[in-house]
Amino acid sequence: MEALRITSKLVISEKELQVTTARSSGPGGQNVNKLNTKATLRWNPDFCDELPTLWKKRFQEQNRNRITRDGEIVLQSDRYRDQKKNIKDVRQRLVQLLLACQHPPKKRRPTKPTLGSQKRRLQNKREHSEKKSLRRGKPSID
Repeated sequence: MEALRITSKLVISEKELQVTTARSSGPGGQNVNKLNTKATLRWNPDFCDELPTLWKKRFQEQNRNRITRDGEIVLQSDRYRDQKKNIKDVRQRLVQLLLACQHPPKKRRPTKPTLGSQKRRLQNKREHSEKKSLRRGKPSID
């Protein structure tokens, strides 16, 4: 297995990644009972020195439900019938998770509603109130 390239500057060495295979419950017909096609990837971000500290904290915060008590993230794939494709898939999912938290989220700038939107909101409330008040009238006796 080769090193996992996240960006041009960040590469996770193959020693940090632990990939195991097992029998899959997914598609494959009789091969499900014979071949180990399911891939499981384990990686501990605490031991990755190449990953910047803030990036690591964001990754751990966003994926806290996937990280075990030991600090490892565990990803599995049995989407394909082929072991190599499942390994490639699980590695690609780790890349996607890391890239999703590469940059800090943008700060929200609080904005005020425009004068026109405030007037439209109040006008809609008046119209709705008028519609309901017309329904409240007493029925006429004919």
